[in-house]
Amino acid sequence: MGVALQGVMLALANTVLFVTVVVRAGDQNEEYLSWAVFSALAIGGVITALQASHAGRLGAGHVLMTGAGPHFIAVSVLAMTQGGLPLLASLIVVSSLVQFALAQWLPLLRSIITPVVSGTALMLIAVTVMAIAIERLREVPDGAPSAAGPAVAVATLAVAVMLAMRASGIWRLWAPLIGIVSGCVAAALFGLYDPEWVIEANWLYVPDVAAWPGLDLSPGVEFWTLLPAFLIVSLVVGIKMSSDGVVIQRVSRVSPQATDFRLVQGAVNTNGLGTLLAGIAGTLPTIVYTPSVVTLITLTGVAARSVGYAIGAILLVLAFLPKAAAVLLTIPSPVMGAFLLMIMGLLFVEGMRMVVQDGLDHRKALVVGVALSIGVGLESQDILTDLLGETWGASLGNGMTVGILAAILMTLFIELTSPRHTRLETTLDISALPKIDAFLRRLASRIKWNDASTERLRAAGEETLSSLLQSGGEHGDDSVPRLIIVARPGEAVELEFLAVFDEENIEDRLAHLSEQAEVPAEHEISFWLLRHYASSVRHRKYHGIDIVTVRVEGSR
Repeated sequence: MGVALQGVMLALANTVLFVTVVVRAGDQNEEYLSWAVFSALAIGGVITALQASHAGRLGAGHVLMTGAGPHFIAVSVLAMTQGGLPLLASLIVVSSLVQFALAQWLPLLRSIITPVVSGTALMLIAVTVMAIAIERLREVPDGAPSAAGPAVAVATLAVAVMLAMRASGIWRLWAPLIGIVSGCVAAALFGLYDPEWVIEANWLYVPDVAAWPGLDLSPGVEFWTLLPAFLIVSLVVGIKMSSDGVVIQRVSRVSPQATDFRLVQGAVNTNGLGTLLAGIAGTLPTIVYTPSVVTLITLTGVAARSVGYAIGAILLVLAFLPKAAAVLLTIPSPVMGAFLLMIMGLLFVEGMRMVVQDGLDHRKALVVGVALSIGVGLESQDILTDLLGETWGASLGNGMTVGILAAILMTLFIELTSPRHTRLETTLDISALPKIDAFLRRLASRIKWNDASTERLRAAGEETLSSLLQSGGEHGDDSVPRLIIVARPGEAVELEFLAVFDEENIEDRLAHLSEQAEVPAEHEISFWLLRHYASSVRHRKYHGIDIVTVRVEGSR
């Protein structure tokens, strides 16, 4: 419960802040503001709990704190001013379909949304928010000492960092919250703590249905004019969500395991559902607060799904209790700024770890370097707003978004300019072995590999087929799945085996073998041989398809 409360503080503050910003900028009344905050908190709670579960094609099966995000603020304000709240609600509902489509097509984007792109995105997010965190250190009341903000930040950081480094057990779990409380005490000594919000807030909020804006079911010129901007922003959110789904699996597991992309698809689908519900309710769409989640798990060491359920339930209750929410919102800006600095530092390290673990050749290093340079540079110099206009410039012209898009475009260029692929379609059955063997022999001959390398390539193909058959179990005569093999020749040959089944991950099986005795069981011989012949094996599981990528080194 302690870990959940710490997560709630972060999610609550962000949700209320972003919703208030967009409502005030759109010049809406207090009744709508109350409705928008209530519905955003309620939807955030429901989606957070759903992300912690794994029901069908929904849910990430991990802790993913969800609430209103900043990505739609600019286009939402424009929709409010041009067509009112019903137009905004309709645009958000339609844009949510992009995220559902992205989740379905994720297997097709596997060569573009790579660990390098995901890691670069995390580093860009961290660098972007670091500047915001520093600004919050300077947000102090008039008349307060100039050193008050930095002093409060130092007190917050010192306590939280020292406890996280040296404490154990229950003290480590509470380290972030103790740091925040220490910062609040220091803020009170400097006169920075203002309880006015708590005093003025109501104890209970009963939703006013009359404040619901409804939907515009007769789209006009304004709808079609703004729709492209909403669709692109939703696509950016979906791509970020797919990266978040990969990151949360990495930080939540004690021992490294292969990423389960079915859970990534579930995370994207669930966030799409959150966007759909936000559109129906007429409030700001949802986003996952990845930096806060990563920090919470890293500092406390707790990643249990029960934490996600607890955070979701608490957010749902707080939607009806403005007084309780106001208590958390009175935390002074320098305290939250200091905590954000620690969060962003850990997030940057996590992004760097993802990039390094994927292996850095000169192409990947260039992708990371150029994307970071563009992103950081545009954060310090806003030059795109003049070029793109206020709407597109505010939504897509920030350094983080442009840097991520640059990484995606460079990765796409590498994929499109790679050597020509060769392809074989057959069935996932042992009878397909002669056909696969002939395909690999022709490939080795075309790239002029020597006999030893050719035999290694053929053996890797045979053992991959055997491993897939063992993992996939038995199939009836009428249900033999199709097997597609895509070969990418280069300095080495990369083979992709695309099949349909839903069992154990081969990559995890190979990692497990390295921890066992050197004498394998009979049913594990194919896995041992595959590990011997291939320089790397990667297994990605999606809904409806499995993709095993095998890299084989060779020479002429």
